[in-house]
Amino acid sequence: MPVKRTGDWRLARELLQGAPTRLKIATDRALRQEAEQLRSEVVEGITKQAPAGQAFSSLSRFTLAKRRLRKFSGSKALIRNADLRNAVTATVRNGEAFVGVPRKARGRDGADLADVAKLNEFGSDPIVIPVTPKMRRFLYVLRREAGGDSAPAGFAATPGVIITRIPARPFLRPVFDKFRRDAGKRFLGRVATQWKVLG
Repeated sequence: MPVKRTGDWRLARELLQGAPTRLKIATDRALRQEAEQLRSEVVEGITKQAPAGQAFSSLSRFTLAKRRLRKFSGSKALIRNADLRNAVTATVRNGEAFVGVPRKARGRDGADLADVAKLNEFGSDPIVIPVTPKMRRFLYVLRREAGGDSAPAGFAATPGVIITRIPARPFLRPVFDKFRRDAGKRFLGRVATQWKVLG
């Protein structure tokens, strides 16, 4: 059976010759858009105290009292000085995207913010803190500021030590899980849009 060619074969050849480069550019741009949107949603989740609609547990009255004693009246978790929130980064390289807190990120006080992120994302094991005379005086003032004589929530007192634990306040996983649900369709739509822009 003979085959008859129809259409503009010259134009088809031109389009196909540039297709791999054009597709790579469209894909890279789409990936960057995805990464930036995800970063924006993580930051918004911290700001609104409800990543992907999952509210953070409230700060304890002792944490709030400690903030007041240090002349800071904010009541939001993970935003005392915004170092952690500001460290959330989107990086795209070689067809891969990273969204999170980079290992090199440091707070104003020199703290390793990747470790701070991990601690808040997953919570901590029990932390044993030896009580010094200076700390004992501070705990007395803290209890008065918090409005009661009971020990801070999560603290177990034994002679000479305090045992506490930092609760998990996931700010990455809930956003990632929600974002992933329709990622394939959304990403392909972005690639198609960029393909058209590149014309």
